[in-house]
This record gives sequence, C-alpha cells and structure tokens, in this order.
Amino acid sequence: MKFKLNDYIIEYEIIRKDNKNLYFRFDENSHLVITAPKFITDLEVKNLITKNSSAILRMYEDSLRRSDRDGLFKYLGKKYKVIFDNRIKEVTIENGEENIITCHDEEDLAKFYQDECLRVFNEEINICRNCFNNLPEFKLRIRKMKTRWGVCNTKDKIITLNSELLKKDIALIDYVVVHEMAHFYEGNHSKNFWKIVESVIPDYKERRKKLKY
Repeated sequence: MKFKLNDYIIEYEIIRKDNKNLYFRFDENSHLVITAPKFITDLEVKNLITKNSSAILRMYEDSLRRSDRDGLFKYLGKKYKVIFDNRIKEVTIENGEENIITCHDEEDLAKFYQDECLRVFNEEINICRNCFNNLPEFKLRIRKMKTRWGVCNTKDKIITLNSELLKKDIALIDYVVVHEMAHFYEGNHSKNFWKIVESVIPDYKERRKKLKY
C-alpha cells in the first residue's frame, strides 16, 4: 500500500497485534511499518497517518539519511553485504532476504563499480534519448562529484554523471539523465525547462527530493 506525503510516495504495511496503542516505524528499506491494535480499521489507520503526517515526514527523511550511513555496499537502490573470497574470479550478486555481493578483493569490487557505472549509465541514456526529438549527439563522462548529480556542457556536447548515482534506484538515475538532456533545450532552470522534464518524468519532483538524501 502507498500514500503521498508532500512530494514523496511512501510504501507502508499494517501489522495487527494485541496492542493497545498504534506505532509508526520505518524499516531498513524506508517503508513505513504500522503496528496497530486488531480492532482499528484501515480507514482509522489512514486518518491517523494524516493526523501524524508531520512526524511521519520527519521520520521518513531521517530514514533516508540513515540508509546512506550504514556502511553497506549500495548498488541500484539496494544495500549489499560484501563477502571477499580470493577463490572466485567474477563478481556475483545474490538478491534475497539478505542481499550479498561476493568478489575477490577490494580492487575487484572497485573495478566492478566502475564498469557498472559505464554500462548502466549508457543503457539509461539510450532509453531516455528516445523521449526527446532532435537531441544532439553528446559524449558521456563519469566522475565522482561532491555537489552535483550531473552536469550538461551544451557547448562541448558533454553530459557528466556522478559515479555516486550508481548507488541510487534506476528511477532516480533516469531523472538525472533526463534533467541533463533537457538542458540541451533550455540552458537554465526556467519554467519551460521543468515542463520539458515533466513531459518525460511526471513525478520528477518526488524523484528530485529523494536524491537529496
């Protein structure tokens, strides 16, 4: 189940127990878990969500911040436990109750990350370019940046993407790609610029907000 709060779409589940009170918490995936007494209806729960929306919003944003400080390997919106095994030659990824990435050593993991940046970003660029007409040919550059997710150099026809983007969900990567492509039509962040972005990504405000954490 989902509900909208400001520009966020928050997923939630209701767990009913023999409690006297109702409790809100966010799990490691930033999903809202509501522990409620058995006698409370879904409608009453929704009303309590609305009543406590300010507190829930603070909790959600704290959860997003915590998810970037847990020390796990982050890849395409998921968190992975890293296992080093000097017997293996290729990086392997397992998704399950516990997400695991196995590799030979730190150097192998760093190379995997670099290679995946190039592969994933190019794939998403090829998908997103189909949403534009008369988009000029441009080059892709990848580097780690402290303050920007992407930069578009319209003069030299270069889009630079932050390597840290690979840690984010594909939907957020696509937003940055579309954002930078839109600069080939509008150099600044005018109303027309955001109309171009919105025509491709209607929920761009939600995605942009998630990128801040």
